[in-house]
Amino acid sequence: MKEFADVFPRGGANTAYARYFVGNSWLNMLSTEGVLIGNVTFEPGCRNNWHTHHAAKGGGQILLCTAGRGWYQEWGKPARELHPGDVAHIPAGVKHWHGAAKDSWFAHLAVEVPGENVKNEWHEPVSNEDYEKLP
Repeated sequence: MKEFADVFPRGGANTAYARYFVGNSWLNMLSTEGVLIGNVTFEPGCRNNWHTHHAAKGGGQILLCTAGRGWYQEWGKPARELHPGDVAHIPAGVKHWHGAAKDSWFAHLAVEVPGENVKNEWHEPVSNEDYEKLP
């Protein structure tokens, strides 16, 4: 499988969050002032666990897809295929996951929507059975 050239620098191995991912990912924080923006790169088959961005007011996340092919899924809904230029708006309180397709690298900018009393809650991994059903 061929890698792609990242639009933004890839950054180092995402070791701080590795326990919440299946496979390898890389993280480069592009902004830590005002609005948090991280460039996240996923190897083929890599995805994060189900998780929820909580906030008392505001909050959530926006994914700006920059390279490769990936997936985004909200709990109880079908998975949505993502390509460069796609945007996924994730409201606070919505359980979801995102990551690469099994045959493609994938990169997105993860934009943390400012809010009050924001926190991230990690849940179970996406099951291999459910993931393998995706094209």
